[in-house]
Amino acid sequence: MTTSNTINRSGLSLRDMMLVSMFTAILAVLAYVAVPLPFSPVPVTGQTFGVMLIGLLLGKRRGVMSMVLLLLLGAVGVPVFSGGRAGLTVLVGPTGGYLFGWILSIVVIDAVKSRIHGFKGAVAAGLVGGVFVTYLVGVPWLAASTGMSMSAAIAAGALPFLPGDLFKVVIAALTAERMPKQLMR
Repeated sequence: MTTSNTINRSGLSLRDMMLVSMFTAILAVLAYVAVPLPFSPVPVTGQTFGVMLIGLLLGKRRGVMSMVLLLLLGAVGVPVFSGGRAGLTVLVGPTGGYLFGWILSIVVIDAVKSRIHGFKGAVAAGLVGGVFVTYLVGVPWLAASTGMSMSAAIAAGALPFLPGDLFKVVIAALTAERMPKQLMR
């Protein structure tokens, strides 16, 4: 016998699917909060804030589903990447590593948050998963896809973003800590 909340064999509840869809939509909207930088092929984007929030609020399973859904939508041409871009060329281009890195970021954010609770845990999770892991995957990809040296890729794809990303960590942690816990269960 199945419950009314479980509607398929994967065990995903209607609530899970709604949360995954809603946060994917939030990430898509945050793609339009993008500022291109003249010295870097990587724009400043609101999506990094969204990734941190997803990791903090949805957890690993639903968070990864949300990210995979975003990547699939973008791959088939839905304009969900920074500045309303879409397509496979974005996924294999200079910013592709950041996009794919967000999947691992969410896993790490959830792991850190489950070990360190409260606001400090949310900040630590955002720093380690949302910033460090994203750069760890994105910067080498940027270097490989553009022919930049690693030091040039760090200068173009990490250092200019660090102050804004630190700000996003704090805002994501504050937001996550203020969300009603019943909403995310």
